[in-house]
Order: sequence, then C-alpha cells, then structure tokens
Amino acid sequence: MEKIKSNHRPMILVTNDDGVDAKGLKSLVEAVRPFGDVVVVGSDQAMSGMSHAITVKVPLHLTKIHEEEGLHIFRTNGTPADCVKLALHVLFEKKPDYVVSGINHGTNSSVSMHYSGTVGGAREGVLNGIPSMGFSLLEYSPDADFSTAIEYARAIFNHVVNHGMDEGIYYNVNIPAGKDIKGVKLCQQSKGRWVEEFEERIDPRGRNYFWLTGHFENHEVANLETDEWALNNGYVSVVPCTIDATHRPSLEVLRAQDLEKIAHSHLV
Repeated sequence: MEKIKSNHRPMILVTNDDGVDAKGLKSLVEAVRPFGDVVVVGSDQAMSGMSHAITVKVPLHLTKIHEEEGLHIFRTNGTPADCVKLALHVLFEKKPDYVVSGINHGTNSSVSMHYSGTVGGAREGVLNGIPSMGFSLLEYSPDADFSTAIEYARAIFNHVVNHGMDEGIYYNVNIPAGKDIKGVKLCQQSKGRWVEEFEERIDPRGRNYFWLTGHFENHEVANLETDEWALNNGYVSVVPCTIDATHRPSLEVLRAQDLEKIAHSHLV
C-alpha cells in the first residue's frame, strides 16, 4: 500500500472503538482537522471493551474508503490498538505528530479506562513515542449531540499543540453530556469498580447463555479531585495517565522483606 506523504503540515492519526462510521469519530476529525492533515483508521465494527487487545490469529485487512485534500480514511477489521499499529507501520512514511482516539459514545472515567478500546488506541500511540489522548462523551446514544464535545476536544488538543506532553504520558479526557459545562478540571482517576451481573437466558435452540450487565460502584464519591466527581458536577475531566505501571514504593518494601534473596535452592 502506498505511503501517505506529508505536505509539511502536522500529521494527526485518528481512531476510536465505536467503528469507522461512528458519529463520535467524525466529530473528533472535525475537532482536530484545523491543526493538520488527518488520517483516520477505524474498525469495520464496534470494538468497545477491547482495551489494548491486538489481533494475532486472523489476517488484518486495510481498505481506503475516502480521500480528499488533507483527509484519508481507512477501514480495517482490527481493534483500536491494531488501527494504530497498522497506520504506523503501513501508512506513514514517518510517525504522525499526534494520535487521538474517540470521541467515544459513553464515559471512560475511573477504572473504565482499563477496559476501553478508545483509551487503548491512545495508549498504543504513546507506546510509540507520540503525544496521544483519548476523548469520551458521557452520552451513549449513536445520535448524541457532540457539538460541545467538539469545542472542548479542539481546545484541549490546541493546548497540547502549544505546550506539548511529557514523555510516556497520555490524556484520558471525559466530557459531560449537554451544553452547560462549567470548564475543565485536572483530575486523578477515581477508585471504583464495575459490579458485574450476568443474566442467564435461553437461545432459540434451547441452550443457556449469559449476558453481561451490571453497574458502576464509585468508591470515592466525596473526593473532589477525581474524574467521577468532575463529570458528576459538570466539568470536563482530564486525567494524565502513565505507561509505566511500576509501584515504586513497593520495591523498597519487598527488598526489605528479602524477596530478592529467594534462591532456587530454597524452593520447595
């Protein structure tokens, strides 16, 4: 496949996890297009909940479905992380300047970011040394109003263009639904968990199957520094996230407990 040539404008790679035809992806393209040339690589189907999954057991296909000045759109059968990997290795002569993922139909705050294919796409970007961010809207309808989300995504992207991002950091941005947003709040990830419930059902052939449902349980309802508090109080939440998952204080604790002194001769 022919490489996309830069015309000396910044190159912006856009992906998502709701599919290449999703309204949220088109909204993100609208938000960032004033800043450079845009290359979209999106999946041919919804990939919600795929996190950082990659495809290793089936071939990946990549098809150009639209091209105009400053905009190239491709469809693939891969995950959001696949979309970024394919773009970097197949489409670009050199790495793009930015990777943006979204705008997701539904929130990816708190621990949801770990399940999110949208955030997975941004994470794959920063793994390759590219300033990256994921955007999500607290509205699940496929026909959601993204007009205000576009404005905030554009403003936050503009901030990154002007100020850059620290190495190894990516932004998880969540935007409340509606137009009465109070502003942007820098946050930490809220502690919480999804309480899963599985509904048992019967398929047309009489076989049992289970359908995942459940609800989110916020463990820090009163913590004003969290993304959940920000969203519930009308603010856009921006959480700077890190690739390095090392918990450094535990290193010293475990060394003091002589974990490193376990030798093969001591194993039972």
